[in-house]
Amino acid sequence: MLPRPSRAIVSAAIAATLFSAAPAVAQDFYAGKSIDLLVGAPPGGGYDIYGRLVARHIGRHIPGNPNIVPKNMPGAGSARAAGFIAKIAPKDGTVIANIMPGAVIGPLLDPKAEKLFDPTEVMYLGNVNNGTRVCISGVQSKIRTFDDARKIKAVFGGVSSNDSTRDYGFMHRKTSGAIWEMVTGYKGTPDLSLAVERGEIDGFCGFDWASLKSQRPSWLQDKVVNFLLQESIEPNEELTKLGVPHVMRFVTGDTNRKVVELILSQQVFHRSFIAPPGTAPAQLSILRKAFDDTMKDPQFLADADKLRIDVAPLSGERVQQVVRDLYTSPLDVVDLARAAINP
Repeated sequence: MLPRPSRAIVSAAIAATLFSAAPAVAQDFYAGKSIDLLVGAPPGGGYDIYGRLVARHIGRHIPGNPNIVPKNMPGAGSARAAGFIAKIAPKDGTVIANIMPGAVIGPLLDPKAEKLFDPTEVMYLGNVNNGTRVCISGVQSKIRTFDDARKIKAVFGGVSSNDSTRDYGFMHRKTSGAIWEMVTGYKGTPDLSLAVERGEIDGFCGFDWASLKSQRPSWLQDKVVNFLLQESIEPNEELTKLGVPHVMRFVTGDTNRKVVELILSQQVFHRSFIAPPGTAPAQLSILRKAFDDTMKDPQFLADADKLRIDVAPLSGERVQQVVRDLYTSPLDVVDLARAAINP
């Protein structure tokens, strides 16, 4: 008669079986399924371009090769899409979103706004690039340099709260001495760009440099606009070579510098992709690995090059930590930043 196996041996055997089966279940989960990728911006803009680019390639890196279906869900500077992800979307990794950084920093800087989601609780899959933004004016405008903007009255455009075009426009008035008037309510950067070309407004700020090169390559080739400022934590080498001054050259006082740095810190998670809070760990792990693999995929990078857009990714774990750190910023600086991005 064979000896009865010990309880410890049986337990170990069961654990080993479960451990080996878990990856197989996770690997099979997406077979025959679709993943909705919500783009928290209107069609045709930079976030739409990035969202659809990722949608074309990430499915190859997810076991089971699910179909990725991009769907635009603009509103409240991407907070509508983020709110759907946080409160309505299933937590099984079948709905993800691409959101603007203003949606992430918005609840911190605008406490009176409707809180559609908690940016510290959604699960970050990764970030496609660390962004630099620019402030531009049309060639027909009297504003040719940022120094002009501090002396000559002008009209600059913007979208809505939580959108960089609106928030940065006010920020420069409060911290750098711009005297332009702000006209908000535009639908997105495509509409603002048309308004500049038609002479309806003098210019606008907070335009992603990568998006500008993709959406409006003629602006560089034909010198259709003036580049007034580069808006980023650190100067962008390409813009510096073009002679575009960095924002900190015009910021007055140490306190204002801290305020501007806090506001611009959102560009570290410039084009983030998120999943719902409480997403099943197996699916979250698959999605994060697929995102990281996509960022290194030669086909993806070649496609990005054709679109003239930049790729400088951060992992989901790193973005998660950056957001948590942001929400522990000193309250006095946060209060001043809140005032800087509002009328």
